[in-house]
Amino acid sequence: MLRHPPGGRVRLIVACAATVAVLGPLIWLWQDSLLPEAYSVMDMGYADYGGGPHGSSQHEAHSVGGASAHAGHGPAAGRDVTQLTADAGRPADVSVTLVARKQRFQLPSGRTFDGYTLNGQSPGPVIKATKGRLVQVRLINESVPGGITLHWHGVDVPNAEDGVAGVTQDAVGIGKEFTYRFVADRAGTFWYHSHQMSHEQVRGGLLGALVVEPGSRKGEVTDAVALVHLYNGVRTVNGREGDVHVEAAPGARARVRVINTEYGVMPAWVSGTPYRLVAVDGTEINGPAPVTGKALAVAAGGRADIEVTMPEDGSPVRIHLGGPAGVVLGSRSYDAPAVPRPAATLDLLTYGTRAPLAFDPGKPDRRFEYDVGRRPGFLDGVPGVWWTINGHLYPDVPMFHVAEGDVVRMRISNHSGEGHPMHLHGHHAVVLSRDGVPATGSPWWVDSLEVGADESYEIAFVADNPGVWMDHCHNLPHASEGLVTHLMYEGVTTHFTVGGSADNEPE
Repeated sequence: MLRHPPGGRVRLIVACAATVAVLGPLIWLWQDSLLPEAYSVMDMGYADYGGGPHGSSQHEAHSVGGASAHAGHGPAAGRDVTQLTADAGRPADVSVTLVARKQRFQLPSGRTFDGYTLNGQSPGPVIKATKGRLVQVRLINESVPGGITLHWHGVDVPNAEDGVAGVTQDAVGIGKEFTYRFVADRAGTFWYHSHQMSHEQVRGGLLGALVVEPGSRKGEVTDAVALVHLYNGVRTVNGREGDVHVEAAPGARARVRVINTEYGVMPAWVSGTPYRLVAVDGTEINGPAPVTGKALAVAAGGRADIEVTMPEDGSPVRIHLGGPAGVVLGSRSYDAPAVPRPAATLDLLTYGTRAPLAFDPGKPDRRFEYDVGRRPGFLDGVPGVWWTINGHLYPDVPMFHVAEGDVVRMRISNHSGEGHPMHLHGHHAVVLSRDGVPATGSPWWVDSLEVGADESYEIAFVADNPGVWMDHCHNLPHASEGLVTHLMYEGVTTHFTVGGSADNEPE
Protein backbone atom coordinates (compact mmCIF):
# COMPACT_ATOMS: atom_id res chain seq x y z
CA MET A 1 0.00 0.00 0.00
CA LEU A 2 1.26 3.49 -0.88
CA ARG A 3 1.76 5.48 2.29
CA HIS A 4 2.18 9.25 2.66
CA PRO A 5 4.54 10.65 5.31
CA PRO A 6 2.70 12.65 8.00
CA GLY A 7 3.88 15.98 6.57
CA GLY A 8 2.86 14.97 3.06
CA ARG A 9 -0.58 13.95 4.28
CA VAL A 10 -1.12 17.36 5.82
CA ARG A 11 0.04 19.08 2.66
CA LEU A 12 -2.33 16.91 0.62
CA ILE A 13 -5.27 17.79 2.86
CA VAL A 14 -4.41 21.47 2.67
CA ALA A 15 -4.09 21.30 -1.13
CA CYS A 16 -7.45 19.52 -1.43
CA ALA A 17 -9.08 22.07 0.86
CA ALA A 18 -7.59 24.92 -1.18
CA THR A 19 -8.80 23.31 -4.41
CA VAL A 20 -12.31 22.97 -3.02
CA ALA A 21 -12.18 26.58 -1.77
CA VAL A 22 -11.23 27.81 -5.24
CA LEU A 23 -13.23 25.47 -7.44
CA GLY A 24 -16.30 25.16 -5.22
CA PRO A 25 -17.58 28.70 -5.85
CA LEU A 26 -16.73 28.43 -9.56
CA ILE A 27 -18.66 25.17 -9.83
CA TRP A 28 -21.59 26.77 -8.00
CA LEU A 29 -21.51 29.83 -10.30
CA TRP A 30 -21.32 27.57 -13.36
CA GLN A 31 -24.26 25.48 -12.13
CA ASP A 32 -26.23 28.58 -11.18
CA SER A 33 -25.84 30.07 -14.68
CA LEU A 34 -27.29 27.10 -16.56
CA LEU A 35 -30.58 27.82 -18.31
CA PRO A 36 -33.37 25.26 -18.53
CA GLU A 37 -34.39 23.72 -21.85
CA ALA A 38 -37.42 26.03 -21.90
CA TYR A 39 -38.22 29.09 -19.83
CA SER A 40 -40.50 32.11 -19.91
CA VAL A 41 -38.87 35.54 -20.05
CA MET A 42 -41.35 36.44 -17.30
CA ASP A 43 -39.60 33.95 -15.02
CA MET A 44 -36.16 35.50 -15.29
CA GLY A 45 -34.42 38.18 -13.33
CA TYR A 46 -36.14 40.40 -10.81
CA ALA A 47 -39.02 42.84 -10.86
CA ASP A 48 -38.19 46.55 -11.05
CA TYR A 49 -41.25 48.74 -10.48
CA GLY A 50 -39.42 52.03 -10.93
CA GLY A 51 -40.89 53.45 -7.75
CA GLY A 52 -44.42 52.79 -8.94
CA PRO A 53 -47.09 50.51 -7.48
CA HIS A 54 -46.75 46.74 -7.60
CA GLY A 55 -49.35 45.22 -9.91
CA SER A 56 -51.90 42.84 -8.43
CA SER A 57 -50.97 40.13 -10.95
CA GLN A 58 -47.43 39.75 -9.60
CA HIS A 59 -46.52 36.98 -7.19
CA GLU A 60 -43.58 35.94 -5.07
CA ALA A 61 -40.11 35.62 -6.56
CA HIS A 62 -38.83 32.23 -7.63
CA SER A 63 -35.92 30.98 -9.69
CA VAL A 64 -35.12 30.21 -13.31
CA GLY A 65 -31.62 29.12 -14.22
CA GLY A 66 -30.61 30.08 -10.70
CA ALA A 67 -31.81 33.67 -11.13
CA SER A 68 -34.15 35.46 -8.79
CA ALA A 69 -37.39 35.78 -10.72
CA HIS A 70 -41.00 36.86 -10.55
CA ALA A 71 -44.07 34.89 -11.45
CA GLY A 72 -47.30 35.93 -13.07
CA HIS A 73 -47.34 34.13 -16.42
CA GLY A 74 -50.00 31.56 -15.66
CA PRO A 75 -53.48 31.60 -17.25
CA ALA A 76 -54.96 33.57 -14.37
CA ALA A 77 -52.34 36.31 -14.51
CA GLY A 78 -54.01 38.46 -17.19
CA ARG A 79 -54.22 38.97 -20.94
CA ASP A 80 -51.97 36.78 -23.02
CA VAL A 81 -49.91 38.60 -25.64
CA THR A 82 -51.79 36.73 -28.38
CA GLN A 83 -54.88 38.79 -27.50
CA LEU A 84 -53.11 42.06 -28.33
CA THR A 85 -53.83 42.25 -32.07
CA ALA A 86 -55.13 44.56 -34.75
CA ASP A 87 -58.86 44.58 -35.54
CA ALA A 88 -59.49 41.00 -36.68
CA GLY A 89 -62.56 41.98 -38.69
CA ARG A 90 -60.91 44.75 -40.66
CA PRO A 91 -59.85 43.83 -44.21
CA ALA A 92 -56.23 44.41 -45.19
CA ASP A 93 -55.36 47.44 -47.32
CA VAL A 94 -51.89 46.11 -48.17
CA SER A 95 -51.31 42.36 -48.53
CA VAL A 96 -47.85 40.87 -49.01
CA THR A 97 -46.57 37.29 -49.05
CA LEU A 98 -42.93 36.65 -48.16
CA VAL A 99 -41.34 33.23 -48.76
CA ALA A 100 -38.17 32.67 -46.74
CA ARG A 101 -35.42 30.39 -48.02
CA LYS A 102 -31.88 29.43 -47.10
CA GLN A 103 -29.99 29.55 -50.38
CA ARG A 104 -27.07 30.88 -52.37
CA PHE A 105 -28.09 34.06 -54.12
CA GLN A 106 -26.49 36.66 -56.34
CA LEU A 107 -26.15 40.33 -55.53
CA PRO A 108 -26.75 42.75 -58.42
CA SER A 109 -22.98 43.12 -58.72
CA GLY A 110 -22.73 39.43 -59.61
CA ARG A 111 -21.15 38.43 -56.30
CA THR A 112 -22.69 35.27 -54.84
CA PHE A 113 -23.54 34.88 -51.17
CA ASP A 114 -24.67 31.96 -49.02
CA GLY A 115 -27.45 33.21 -46.80
CA TYR A 116 -31.18 33.75 -46.68
CA THR A 117 -33.72 35.34 -49.02
CA LEU A 118 -37.28 36.62 -48.99
CA ASN A 119 -39.04 35.99 -52.30
CA GLY A 120 -35.70 34.96 -53.76
CA GLN A 121 -33.91 38.21 -52.97
CA SER A 122 -32.00 39.98 -50.23
CA PRO A 123 -32.78 42.53 -49.05
CA GLY A 124 -36.41 41.46 -49.24
CA PRO A 125 -39.03 43.48 -51.11
CA VAL A 126 -39.70 47.04 -50.00
CA ILE A 127 -43.12 47.05 -48.34
CA LYS A 128 -45.00 50.33 -48.86
CA ALA A 129 -48.18 51.56 -47.23
CA THR A 130 -50.00 54.82 -46.57
CA LYS A 131 -50.50 56.06 -43.03
CA GLY A 132 -53.63 54.60 -41.46
CA ARG A 133 -53.77 51.53 -43.72
CA LEU A 134 -53.83 47.96 -42.38
CA VAL A 135 -50.84 45.92 -43.50
CA GLN A 136 -51.03 42.12 -43.71
CA VAL A 137 -47.89 40.06 -44.30
CA ARG A 138 -48.02 36.31 -44.77
CA LEU A 139 -44.66 34.73 -43.92
CA ILE A 140 -43.93 31.25 -45.31
CA ASN A 141 -40.82 29.35 -44.25
CA GLU A 142 -39.80 27.20 -47.18
CA SER A 143 -36.31 26.18 -46.10
CA VAL A 144 -34.84 28.24 -43.24
CA PRO A 145 -33.58 25.78 -40.61
CA GLY A 146 -34.30 26.62 -36.99
CA GLY A 147 -37.36 28.68 -37.85
CA ILE A 148 -37.94 32.35 -38.60
CA THR A 149 -40.02 35.35 -37.49
CA LEU A 150 -40.41 38.93 -38.70
CA HIS A 151 -40.01 41.91 -36.38
CA TRP A 152 -41.25 45.31 -37.58
CA HIS A 153 -38.38 47.46 -36.40
CA GLY A 154 -39.60 50.88 -35.27
CA VAL A 155 -43.28 50.20 -35.93
CA ASP A 156 -45.28 50.28 -32.71
CA VAL A 157 -47.35 47.24 -33.62
CA PRO A 158 -49.72 45.39 -31.26
CA ASN A 159 -47.67 43.05 -29.12
CA ALA A 160 -48.89 39.85 -30.81
CA GLU A 161 -47.41 41.13 -34.09
CA ASP A 162 -43.95 42.02 -32.75
CA GLY A 163 -42.32 38.88 -34.13
CA VAL A 164 -40.03 37.90 -31.24
CA ALA A 165 -39.54 34.15 -30.98
CA GLY A 166 -40.24 32.88 -27.49
CA VAL A 167 -41.90 36.12 -26.36
CA THR A 168 -44.75 37.00 -28.74
CA GLN A 169 -44.85 33.88 -30.94
CA ASP A 170 -43.14 30.59 -31.75
CA ALA A 171 -40.54 30.51 -34.50
CA VAL A 172 -42.10 29.52 -37.83
CA GLY A 173 -40.57 26.17 -38.78
CA ILE A 174 -39.95 24.81 -42.26
CA GLY A 175 -43.23 24.17 -44.06
CA LYS A 176 -45.17 26.46 -41.70
CA GLU A 177 -46.45 30.02 -41.96
CA PHE A 178 -47.55 32.97 -39.86
CA THR A 179 -49.57 36.07 -40.75
CA TYR A 180 -48.85 39.51 -39.27
CA ARG A 181 -51.46 42.29 -39.20
CA PHE A 182 -50.96 45.87 -38.03
CA VAL A 183 -52.13 49.39 -38.79
CA ALA A 184 -49.37 51.63 -40.13
CA ASP A 185 -50.38 54.52 -37.90
CA ARG A 186 -47.10 56.46 -38.14
CA ALA A 187 -45.63 57.75 -41.40
CA GLY A 188 -41.91 57.19 -41.69
CA THR A 189 -39.01 54.92 -42.57
CA PHE A 190 -38.83 51.50 -40.92
CA TRP A 191 -37.50 48.04 -41.65
CA TYR A 192 -38.23 44.42 -40.91
CA HIS A 193 -35.99 41.52 -39.96
CA SER A 194 -35.99 38.11 -38.36
CA HIS A 195 -36.01 37.93 -34.56
CA GLN A 196 -35.17 34.23 -34.39
CA MET A 197 -31.41 33.68 -34.08
CA SER A 198 -31.28 37.30 -35.18
CA HIS A 199 -27.51 37.70 -34.86
CA GLU A 200 -27.14 35.08 -37.60
CA GLN A 201 -30.28 35.50 -39.72
CA VAL A 202 -30.18 39.30 -40.03
CA ARG A 203 -26.52 39.26 -41.01
CA GLY A 204 -27.40 36.48 -43.49
CA GLY A 205 -30.00 38.56 -45.30
CA LEU A 206 -33.44 38.12 -43.68
CA LEU A 207 -34.41 41.77 -43.75
CA GLY A 208 -36.08 44.45 -45.83
CA ALA A 209 -37.37 48.04 -45.83
CA LEU A 210 -40.83 49.26 -44.82
CA VAL A 211 -41.96 52.75 -45.88
CA VAL A 212 -45.14 54.37 -44.60
CA GLU A 213 -46.12 57.43 -46.62
CA PRO A 214 -48.19 60.28 -45.21
CA GLY A 215 -51.68 60.69 -46.57
CA SER A 216 -50.58 63.82 -48.42
CA ARG A 217 -47.37 65.74 -48.98
CA LYS A 218 -46.79 69.34 -50.03
CA GLY A 219 -45.16 69.43 -53.45
CA GLU A 220 -43.49 66.72 -55.45
CA VAL A 221 -40.57 64.93 -53.80
CA THR A 222 -38.27 62.32 -55.31
CA ASP A 223 -38.28 59.50 -52.77
CA ALA A 224 -35.51 56.87 -52.48
CA VAL A 225 -34.78 54.06 -50.02
CA ALA A 226 -31.14 53.44 -49.06
CA LEU A 227 -30.91 50.26 -46.98
CA VAL A 228 -27.28 49.68 -45.99
CA HIS A 229 -26.17 46.13 -45.23
CA LEU A 230 -22.90 44.20 -45.12
CA TYR A 231 -22.73 40.83 -46.86
CA ASN A 232 -19.55 39.05 -45.75
CA GLY A 233 -18.00 42.43 -45.06
CA VAL A 234 -19.08 43.93 -48.41
CA ARG A 235 -21.05 47.15 -47.96
CA THR A 236 -24.16 47.37 -50.10
CA VAL A 237 -26.98 49.84 -50.63
CA ASN A 238 -30.25 48.08 -51.48
CA GLY A 239 -28.15 44.98 -52.15
CA ARG A 240 -25.88 46.80 -54.63
CA GLU A 241 -22.16 47.40 -54.30
CA GLY A 242 -20.95 50.87 -55.18
CA ASP A 243 -23.26 53.78 -55.96
CA VAL A 244 -27.00 53.70 -56.42
CA HIS A 245 -28.16 56.26 -59.00
CA VAL A 246 -31.50 58.04 -58.50
CA GLU A 247 -32.92 60.47 -61.03
CA ALA A 248 -33.78 63.87 -59.58
CA ALA A 249 -34.57 66.92 -61.69
CA PRO A 250 -32.81 70.27 -61.23
CA GLY A 251 -34.48 72.29 -58.49
CA ALA A 252 -36.47 69.30 -57.26
CA ARG A 253 -36.58 68.13 -53.66
CA ALA A 254 -35.33 64.62 -52.95
CA ARG A 255 -35.75 62.54 -49.79
CA VAL A 256 -33.32 59.67 -49.15
CA ARG A 257 -34.45 57.23 -46.49
CA VAL A 258 -31.26 55.87 -44.92
CA ILE A 259 -31.58 52.58 -43.01
CA ASN A 260 -28.59 51.26 -41.04
CA THR A 261 -29.05 47.50 -40.64
CA GLU A 262 -25.55 46.95 -39.29
CA TYR A 263 -24.24 46.59 -35.75
CA GLY A 264 -22.44 49.90 -35.30
CA VAL A 265 -22.87 53.62 -35.93
CA MET A 266 -22.78 54.57 -39.62
CA PRO A 267 -21.72 58.07 -40.67
CA ALA A 268 -23.62 59.71 -43.52
CA TRP A 269 -22.77 63.00 -45.21
CA VAL A 270 -23.77 65.01 -48.27
CA SER A 271 -21.71 66.72 -50.95
CA GLY A 272 -22.95 68.98 -53.73
CA THR A 273 -25.59 70.90 -51.77
CA PRO A 274 -26.74 71.56 -48.18
CA TYR A 275 -29.13 69.02 -46.65
CA ARG A 276 -31.81 68.89 -44.00
CA LEU A 277 -32.37 66.00 -41.62
CA VAL A 278 -36.17 65.80 -41.80
CA ALA A 279 -36.86 62.64 -39.78
CA VAL A 280 -35.19 60.24 -37.34
CA ASP A 281 -36.51 56.74 -36.62
CA GLY A 282 -39.80 57.44 -38.35
CA THR A 283 -40.52 60.77 -36.60
CA GLU A 284 -40.36 64.17 -38.31
CA ILE A 285 -37.91 66.78 -37.01
CA ASN A 286 -39.50 70.10 -36.07
CA GLY A 287 -37.92 73.02 -37.93
CA PRO A 288 -34.97 71.26 -39.57
CA ALA A 289 -32.39 73.82 -40.73
CA PRO A 290 -29.99 73.43 -43.68
CA VAL A 291 -26.73 71.68 -42.77
CA THR A 292 -23.31 71.97 -44.39
CA GLY A 293 -19.96 70.58 -43.31
CA LYS A 294 -21.38 68.10 -40.82
CA ALA A 295 -21.95 64.35 -40.95
CA LEU A 296 -24.81 62.39 -39.43
CA ALA A 297 -24.32 59.50 -37.03
CA VAL A 298 -26.97 56.85 -37.78
CA ALA A 299 -27.33 54.31 -34.97
CA ALA A 300 -27.43 50.60 -35.66
CA GLY A 301 -31.05 49.80 -36.45
CA GLY A 302 -31.76 53.52 -36.81
CA ARG A 303 -33.05 55.51 -39.76
CA ALA A 304 -32.37 59.04 -40.99
CA ASP A 305 -34.40 60.77 -43.70
CA ILE A 306 -32.19 63.25 -45.56
CA GLU A 307 -33.77 65.87 -47.81
CA VAL A 308 -31.93 67.95 -50.39
CA THR A 309 -32.90 70.46 -53.03
CA MET A 310 -31.14 69.66 -56.29
CA PRO A 311 -28.91 72.38 -57.76
CA GLU A 312 -30.59 74.38 -60.52
CA ASP A 313 -27.60 73.86 -62.83
CA GLY A 314 -28.27 70.12 -62.96
CA SER A 315 -25.14 69.05 -61.09
CA PRO A 316 -25.42 65.83 -59.07
CA VAL A 317 -25.54 65.36 -55.28
CA ARG A 318 -23.87 62.50 -53.41
CA ILE A 319 -25.15 60.99 -50.15
CA HIS A 320 -22.16 59.15 -48.66
CA LEU A 321 -23.16 56.13 -46.58
CA GLY A 322 -20.36 54.95 -44.36
CA GLY A 323 -17.70 55.56 -47.01
CA PRO A 324 -17.22 56.48 -50.65
CA ALA A 325 -20.24 54.50 -51.87
CA GLY A 326 -23.79 55.71 -51.45
CA VAL A 327 -26.67 57.33 -53.31
CA VAL A 328 -26.00 59.76 -56.17
CA LEU A 329 -28.90 61.99 -57.16
CA GLY A 330 -28.75 63.49 -60.63
CA SER A 331 -30.31 64.07 -64.03
CA ARG A 332 -27.76 65.14 -66.63
CA SER A 333 -24.84 63.46 -64.87
CA TYR A 334 -24.00 61.17 -61.96
CA ASP A 335 -20.36 62.20 -61.91
CA ALA A 336 -20.10 63.15 -58.23
CA PRO A 337 -16.69 62.22 -56.81
CA ALA A 338 -16.50 61.07 -53.21
CA VAL A 339 -15.36 63.61 -50.64
CA PRO A 340 -13.88 62.99 -47.20
CA ARG A 341 -16.13 62.76 -44.19
CA PRO A 342 -16.52 66.12 -42.41
CA ALA A 343 -14.76 66.40 -39.08
CA ALA A 344 -17.90 67.70 -37.33
CA THR A 345 -21.02 65.65 -36.54
CA LEU A 346 -24.55 67.04 -36.31
CA ASP A 347 -25.74 67.09 -32.70
CA LEU A 348 -29.39 66.07 -32.52
CA LEU A 349 -29.57 67.33 -28.96
CA THR A 350 -29.65 70.90 -30.36
CA TYR A 351 -30.85 70.46 -33.97
CA GLY A 352 -34.23 71.83 -35.01
CA THR A 353 -36.80 73.90 -33.13
CA ARG A 354 -38.28 73.13 -29.74
CA ALA A 355 -41.90 71.99 -29.58
CA PRO A 356 -44.15 70.98 -26.69
CA LEU A 357 -44.59 67.35 -25.73
CA ALA A 358 -47.98 65.73 -25.18
CA PHE A 359 -46.92 64.63 -21.67
CA ASP A 360 -44.79 65.93 -18.81
CA PRO A 361 -41.57 63.93 -18.41
CA GLY A 362 -40.80 65.97 -15.29
CA LYS A 363 -43.58 64.13 -13.44
CA PRO A 364 -42.99 60.46 -14.26
CA ASP A 365 -44.93 57.60 -12.73
CA ARG A 366 -41.88 55.30 -13.03
CA ARG A 367 -38.13 55.95 -13.03
CA PHE A 368 -35.77 53.24 -14.20
CA GLU A 369 -32.01 52.81 -14.35
CA TYR A 370 -30.53 50.83 -17.24
CA ASP A 371 -26.81 50.69 -16.49
CA VAL A 372 -24.74 48.65 -18.98
CA GLY A 373 -21.47 47.18 -17.75
CA ARG A 374 -19.22 44.18 -18.22
CA ARG A 375 -17.61 41.61 -15.95
CA PRO A 376 -16.32 38.02 -15.88
CA GLY A 377 -18.77 35.24 -15.18
CA PHE A 378 -20.76 32.41 -16.68
CA LEU A 379 -23.54 32.71 -19.26
CA ASP A 380 -25.48 29.46 -19.57
CA GLY A 381 -22.42 27.59 -18.33
CA VAL A 382 -19.95 29.33 -20.64
CA PRO A 383 -17.17 31.33 -18.96
CA GLY A 384 -16.33 34.73 -20.36
CA VAL A 385 -16.49 38.48 -19.91
CA TRP A 386 -20.17 39.26 -20.38
CA TRP A 387 -22.41 42.32 -20.54
CA THR A 388 -24.30 43.27 -17.40
CA ILE A 389 -27.45 45.27 -16.71
CA ASN A 390 -27.42 47.08 -13.37
CA GLY A 391 -24.52 44.86 -12.36
CA HIS A 392 -26.35 41.59 -13.11
CA LEU A 393 -25.57 38.93 -15.69
CA TYR A 394 -28.32 37.45 -17.86
CA PRO A 395 -30.82 36.04 -16.94
CA ASP A 396 -30.67 37.76 -13.53
CA VAL A 397 -31.60 41.11 -15.08
CA PRO A 398 -34.42 43.56 -14.31
CA MET A 399 -37.91 43.20 -15.69
CA PHE A 400 -39.18 46.77 -15.94
CA HIS A 401 -42.83 46.86 -14.82
CA VAL A 402 -45.28 49.53 -15.97
CA ALA A 403 -49.04 50.10 -16.05
CA GLU A 404 -50.84 51.37 -19.12
CA GLY A 405 -50.83 55.16 -19.20
CA ASP A 406 -47.70 55.56 -17.06
CA VAL A 407 -45.22 58.29 -17.89
CA VAL A 408 -41.87 56.51 -17.82
CA ARG A 409 -38.45 58.06 -17.39
CA MET A 410 -35.31 55.98 -17.89
CA ARG A 411 -31.62 56.73 -17.57
CA ILE A 412 -29.41 54.58 -19.81
CA SER A 413 -25.77 54.63 -18.71
CA ASN A 414 -22.88 52.84 -20.37
CA HIS A 415 -19.85 51.78 -18.34
CA SER A 416 -18.95 48.77 -20.48
CA GLY A 417 -16.15 50.26 -22.56
CA GLU A 418 -18.04 49.86 -25.88
CA GLY A 419 -20.92 51.68 -27.54
CA HIS A 420 -24.38 50.10 -27.59
CA PRO A 421 -27.36 50.92 -29.87
CA MET A 422 -30.30 50.46 -27.50
CA HIS A 423 -33.64 49.44 -29.00
CA LEU A 424 -36.95 49.36 -27.11
CA HIS A 425 -39.67 47.45 -28.97
CA GLY A 426 -43.19 48.79 -29.30
CA HIS A 427 -42.45 52.40 -28.26
CA HIS A 428 -40.73 55.60 -29.27
CA ALA A 429 -38.93 57.57 -26.56
CA VAL A 430 -37.92 61.22 -26.49
CA VAL A 431 -34.35 62.12 -25.53
CA LEU A 432 -34.29 64.50 -22.56
CA SER A 433 -30.56 64.85 -21.96
CA ARG A 434 -27.10 63.48 -22.65
CA ASP A 435 -24.52 63.40 -19.87
CA GLY A 436 -26.72 65.77 -17.91
CA VAL A 437 -26.98 68.34 -20.72
CA PRO A 438 -30.66 68.99 -21.55
CA ALA A 439 -31.99 68.72 -25.10
CA THR A 440 -32.77 72.13 -26.60
CA GLY A 441 -33.66 71.35 -30.20
CA SER A 442 -36.59 69.60 -31.84
CA PRO A 443 -38.07 66.75 -29.79
CA TRP A 444 -35.67 63.92 -30.63
CA TRP A 445 -37.75 60.76 -30.78
CA VAL A 446 -35.93 57.45 -31.12
CA ASP A 447 -36.43 53.72 -31.11
CA SER A 448 -32.71 53.03 -31.67
CA LEU A 449 -30.33 55.15 -29.58
CA GLU A 450 -26.55 54.90 -29.70
CA VAL A 451 -25.19 55.14 -26.16
CA GLY A 452 -21.44 55.55 -26.45
CA ALA A 453 -18.85 54.38 -23.95
CA ASP A 454 -19.12 56.42 -20.73
CA GLU A 455 -22.23 58.21 -22.00
CA SER A 456 -25.53 58.56 -20.19
CA TYR A 457 -28.91 59.47 -21.68
CA GLU A 458 -32.23 60.26 -20.08
CA ILE A 459 -35.26 59.32 -22.14
CA ALA A 460 -39.01 59.35 -21.53
CA PHE A 461 -42.10 57.79 -23.05
CA VAL A 462 -45.74 57.04 -22.32
CA ALA A 463 -46.60 53.40 -21.70
CA ASP A 464 -49.40 53.28 -24.27
CA ASN A 465 -48.85 49.91 -25.97
CA PRO A 466 -49.55 46.96 -23.63
CA GLY A 467 -47.42 43.86 -23.92
CA VAL A 468 -44.17 42.17 -23.01
CA TRP A 469 -41.50 44.05 -24.96
CA MET A 470 -37.82 43.46 -25.59
CA ASP A 471 -35.41 46.23 -24.61
CA HIS A 472 -31.99 45.26 -25.93
CA CYS A 473 -28.78 46.21 -27.68
CA HIS A 474 -29.12 46.16 -31.47
CA ASN A 475 -25.54 45.13 -31.93
CA LEU A 476 -27.15 41.72 -32.21
CA PRO A 477 -24.15 39.65 -31.09
CA HIS A 478 -24.20 41.75 -27.90
CA ALA A 479 -27.84 40.82 -27.36
CA SER A 480 -26.99 37.14 -27.83
CA GLU A 481 -24.32 37.67 -25.16
CA GLY A 482 -26.86 38.78 -22.57
CA LEU A 483 -27.51 42.48 -23.22
CA VAL A 484 -31.28 42.11 -23.25
CA THR A 485 -34.13 42.68 -20.84
CA HIS A 486 -37.87 43.39 -21.12
CA LEU A 487 -40.58 45.95 -20.42
CA MET A 488 -43.72 44.31 -19.02
CA TYR A 489 -47.18 45.78 -18.57
CA GLU A 490 -49.29 44.99 -15.53
CA GLY A 491 -51.94 42.43 -16.40
CA VAL A 492 -50.20 41.08 -19.53
CA THR A 493 -48.54 37.70 -19.80
CA THR A 494 -47.07 35.35 -22.38
CA HIS A 495 -47.33 31.58 -22.66
CA PHE A 496 -44.42 31.35 -25.12
CA THR A 497 -41.05 30.11 -23.95
CA VAL A 498 -37.46 30.49 -25.06
CA GLY A 499 -36.23 27.06 -26.18
CA GLY A 500 -38.88 24.40 -25.96
CA SER A 501 -40.31 22.35 -28.80
CA ALA A 502 -40.20 25.34 -31.19
CA ASP A 503 -36.48 25.94 -30.46
CA ASN A 504 -37.18 29.61 -29.90
CA GLU A 505 -33.95 31.61 -29.81
CA PRO A 506 -34.82 35.31 -30.21
CA GLU A 507 -31.26 36.61 -30.33
